[in-house]
Amino acid sequence: MKQTQLFTKTRREDPKDETSINAKLLIKGGFIHKEMAGVYSFLPLGLIVLNKIINIIREEMQNIGAEEVWLSSLQDPEIWKKTNRWDETVVDSWLKTKISGGAEVGLALTHEEPLTRLLKSHINSYKDLPKYIFQFQTKFRNEVRAQGGLLRTREFLMKDMYSFNINTAEQDDFYENKAISAYKNIFARVGLGDKTYLTFASGGIFAKYSHEFQTVCEAGEDTIFISAEKKIAINKEVLNLESLKEVFSEPDMSNESYETHKANLIQEKAVEVGNIFRFGSKYSKPLGLTFKDSTGKEMEVLGGSYGIGVPRLMGVVCEIYNDKNGIIWPESIAPFKYHILCDTNHKEAVYQSNLLYDNLKSNGVSVLLDDREETIPTKIYDADLIGCPYRVIVSPRSLSTGGVELKNRKETKGRIVSLQSIVK
Repeated sequence: MKQTQLFTKTRREDPKDETSINAKLLIKGGFIHKEMAGVYSFLPLGLIVLNKIINIIREEMQNIGAEEVWLSSLQDPEIWKKTNRWDETVVDSWLKTKISGGAEVGLALTHEEPLTRLLKSHINSYKDLPKYIFQFQTKFRNEVRAQGGLLRTREFLMKDMYSFNINTAEQDDFYENKAISAYKNIFARVGLGDKTYLTFASGGIFAKYSHEFQTVCEAGEDTIFISAEKKIAINKEVLNLESLKEVFSEPDMSNESYETHKANLIQEKAVEVGNIFRFGSKYSKPLGLTFKDSTGKEMEVLGGSYGIGVPRLMGVVCEIYNDKNGIIWPESIAPFKYHILCDTNHKEAVYQSNLLYDNLKSNGVSVLLDDREETIPTKIYDADLIGCPYRVIVSPRSLSTGGVELKNRKETKGRIVSLQSIVK
């Protein structure tokens, strides 16, 4: 892409109504636009990043046998009443509206109920199971504290997957050997693998524990305790003798041993970037999702949910990978790999910039060419703010010394390399 084709522009000043690092940098860099508190629109650069994260998640979901759908955002109150989740005293984050005729509907906050009802038309026998179904879909939450930029919003894109199994053994195998592995792959591929921990959290009424994936981050609202030895963590809300017995596989742990283990845990602030949990027949029972087993006996389908807030993941990356000049994108999700800065006052620099741009594109490399009539210092400022992995300056000085100035965004100084070496 050529930068003159972008309708968006970078900013010099921080947005006045934002305090989080991710919101400041993403707005200044022209990635997102704030519509209102907790609501953001994604601009061309931001959408490129978002789609790269989506593609990584999609690949990992498909690798474990999940099928993709796209379910409606408008929610039928009747199915939610059957599971007792329409009442605001049970789920306090509902956003509801009325359609013509006065009927009340909900705006999607999750999809256990709609998908469970949908599958009643497709599941009859044990031969129809298991099923693993996921989607990328806009969710709405009536957040009281919409803050932190993309970390806590009222409208966001979620990857939500749901599992449907015939028994606990089948469900546990998928949960422990496929879902957890896929999630670890996702966070590693977006650059957060060494900072993200499988975290024991409250399982509510469905299980002893559920699992969160928590990324260590100063902007986090959660507190986790990390076992460096096991590379897992425990959420502060469930840190007790019982959870440590589970984590360290010591059913007879004494109080003295508990205190020793607790003292060795590392306390960190963290952001929840994913969660997975099993909920048994909580939704299949009231909504009537059953199957006939091999003997003809009618059984309830067992379910599970697996979520990732995609924009939040993008926001966490920005919170962690940045410096005083802007974002430092991991290459896997950067808007472009190369950002070419052209000295437009010099004919040869313009020619060589366009030649390099065309060669990289023809080789399938993503590249942004800054062909604007701006000074090189201005272009450097914008390039650092946007944060592509490699910056290439094509100027009379660089050409006279043998080529172009190549600089990795993480480095402080560039080096002169030949045009051919970049393409090669």
